[in-house]
Amino acid sequence: MTAETDKNLQDQPSWRKPAGIILLLILILLWCGIAVNIIDQLSGLNFWLQMPAYVILGIGWIFPVRPLLTWMNSGALRHLPENKGNGASDET
Repeated sequence: MTAETDKNLQDQPSWRKPAGIILLLILILLWCGIAVNIIDQLSGLNFWLQMPAYVILGIGWIFPVRPLLTWMNSGALRHLPENKGNGASDET
């Protein structure tokens, strides 16, 4: 491929980002629904027993979202090293 062809391919919008945003919104809505149901069941407990649930539910949504964001940006479900196979090293 020539540099001009590569530039034209890069200028085309990817369908992954709009699809990823829709999936992200669905995932967050599902997570909120699950969190509300869990917190509703724990509402009668002492504050110190509720706090771990709030912390876990408040941070836990990041783990399913991270692969989705990686896929939206790169097309792969896992982060691939950018200098793979070229022998380059960051060490000096």
